[in-house]
Amino acid sequence: MKLRNLMEILGVVSLLVAIMALTACAPSPAVIYQGVPAASSISSGGIIVSQQSLGLWVNGTGKAMGTPDVVVLTLGVQSQAKTVAQAQKAAVDGMNGIMQVLKDAGIADKDLQTTQFNIEQQTRWDEKQNTTVVIGYQVSNIVTVKIRDMGKAGTIIDKAAEAGGDLIRVNGISFMVDDPSPLFKIAREKAIQNATDKAKQMSQDAGTKLGKLIYISESTPYVPVIQNSYMKMSDAAGAAPAPTAISDGELEFQSTVQLVYQID
Repeated sequence: MKLRNLMEILGVVSLLVAIMALTACAPSPAVIYQGVPAASSISSGGIIVSQQSLGLWVNGTGKAMGTPDVVVLTLGVQSQAKTVAQAQKAAVDGMNGIMQVLKDAGIADKDLQTTQFNIEQQTRWDEKQNTTVVIGYQVSNIVTVKIRDMGKAGTIIDKAAEAGGDLIRVNGISFMVDDPSPLFKIAREKAIQNATDKAKQMSQDAGTKLGKLIYISESTPYVPVIQNSYMKMSDAAGAAPAPTAISDGELEFQSTVQLVYQID
């Protein structure tokens, strides 16, 4: 009786082992995800992911033009002398004069930022000694200034040049809008309208019915470029130089959006 019970137990165990082996060999049930990006693929876990684009995808762009209200000026001094101390003293004296001009013009501390300060050796090749010889040192001190009163920009440049003398360096001028949010809003509205118009036309031309909007996104806002901006110095021979003229032009703000609609 005990032997018979033992054989029955062994038979049940063998059956369970066989079932487990068959289950392990059988393919995993396919799980299908119907989503966005194109072409299907099978993952290592046997999951089939359908990447076929569904619905109607459209891109739209919108632009808005704005007049700058801030001048961004990069200027400073550059001096050269036989010793570091001499070069640095000249740079300090010149920069102090420029900074006083900026403070007298009402430039706030938050609108002043040092963007470059260098002390470099000046060398030449000595053929007789067959080596590099130090002939002096160069000191550069450059600041970036935000001028919020556009009418003062030309006068500030002229007075800074007078204070800095031959050491003055003006490395660049650019323009910006202090608060671009309203302009980006206009550009975004135009971009959405542009994309919507495209979707309506495409669905009509394709003979389909445009469904509900299921996805919308905006790319990184376009950084405005400077247009029609320059500095012009007076070239009247023999006459006292007129204030530097500043032309600010316009800045372009751009938005790009993507919309996805269902197709009924």
